[in-house]
Amino acid sequence: MPNTRSAKKQLRASLRKAERNKAVKSRIKTEVKKFLEYIEAKDLNSAKSQISLVCSLLDKAAKKNIIHDNTASRKKSRLMKRLSLLESQMLTAQA
Repeated sequence: MPNTRSAKKQLRASLRKAERNKAVKSRIKTEVKKFLEYIEAKDLNSAKSQISLVCSLLDKAAKKNIIHDNTASRKKSRLMKRLSLLESQMLTAQA
């Protein structure tokens, strides 16, 4: 437990920030799950619109130091890879 006044204030601030960060991370996870559901359902249009939202959320979280920049880039890269794989499957299925 903190003893000094400044340490107590820092603890309160830290708890507020942690709660805010938790909400942002939870939103990101929810939107990623939606994107993966669209990929599983082979819904290309919905997946494309969802990936832009997910990338935006990841970029904003990285900008605010909620997640590391490289973590955001890695997640975006892996999701884009899934999207491009679906696109190539759809193109070969049409041909």
